[in-house]
Amino acid sequence: MNSQRTVMDRTAVVKVGAAASASVCALFGGVVLAQYIVAKKKRAGKKTRIIEMMPQFEKTTVHMRDPERVEQIICGLIKGGASKLQIITDFDMTLSKFAVNGKRCPTCHNIIDNCKLVTEECRQKLLQLKNKYYPIEIDPQLTMEEKYPFMVEWYVHTHAHTHTSTHFLSYQNISKGVYSCVCRYFKSHTLLVEQRLEKDKLSEVVRESDAALRDGFEQFFDRLHQHNVPVFIFSAGLGDVLEEIIRQAGVYHPNVKVVSNFMDFDENLKEYCNIILMGDSLGDLSMADGAPNVENILKIGFLNDKVEERLDKYLDSYDIVLVKDETLEVPNAILQKVL
Repeated sequence: MNSQRTVMDRTAVVKVGAAASASVCALFGGVVLAQYIVAKKKRAGKKTRIIEMMPQFEKTTVHMRDPERVEQIICGLIKGGASKLQIITDFDMTLSKFAVNGKRCPTCHNIIDNCKLVTEECRQKLLQLKNKYYPIEIDPQLTMEEKYPFMVEWYVHTHAHTHTSTHFLSYQNISKGVYSCVCRYFKSHTLLVEQRLEKDKLSEVVRESDAALRDGFEQFFDRLHQHNVPVFIFSAGLGDVLEEIIRQAGVYHPNVKVVSNFMDFDENLKEYCNIILMGDSLGDLSMADGAPNVENILKIGFLNDKVEERLDKYLDSYDIVLVKDETLEVPNAILQKVL
């Protein structure tokens, strides 16, 4: 009798254990299946696998209208590698910071017009020019064609009182977008020239300024130098100041060239058919207009202020928009994949 009871007890234990094991297996299997379904749905709904491999794209500052298009362009850049890549970039508020701890950083012109070597009278004239023309330049409701007459008016007014016509001739064939970028500082540039600032004082003026390059600039410039990728930085007038900033930062490498327009470019650049373009305004999109044989171009825009007002237009024009992002983390992540 006791032996029968023992057998029954063992049988009950086995049954309970089997049931428990089955429950655990079912639970585990359900979890695995759920994870598989979620992963499958995720893969089916989002094909941007290269972007998914870059955590920098998960930042809240990163905006894209068409992630799949960005994926395709980056794949094209990766396929071309270093031998086909060139960088075309604006400087002020693109490579340089827009603000630090809420305080605006100076542009190349600001560095000079704020320095102690400039007279108060000149400083006031520069401020008046900025207040008059800058709102027109950044107005998102105006097209480049609508802004163009104001830029011409600015030049004509300047030409009537200065001798800048020979300098202007070198810009006759520039696209309207780049032309406006160059012209916007003609008058302020003339005022600064009239101050007769000595060039040997420039390094001191830059050193004492609050100019700052975006976080990650060393990695950006050094990687491009390591792979001998041409970097063209567009100057809107005071190229000497721009060069001094990157020289003091230790990143003015031989592959870096400061240019005013694509007329300065060498015909040998035809082999560099892939472009990463970076700017902070809609006008900067014209910087690559003269580039020959373009196969892939990735446009990265830095939207530094008036975000709600401008974001839609930036998303319509740039492939990637970085909103109030004072770093080069996203460009560096892309370069790490490409180079």
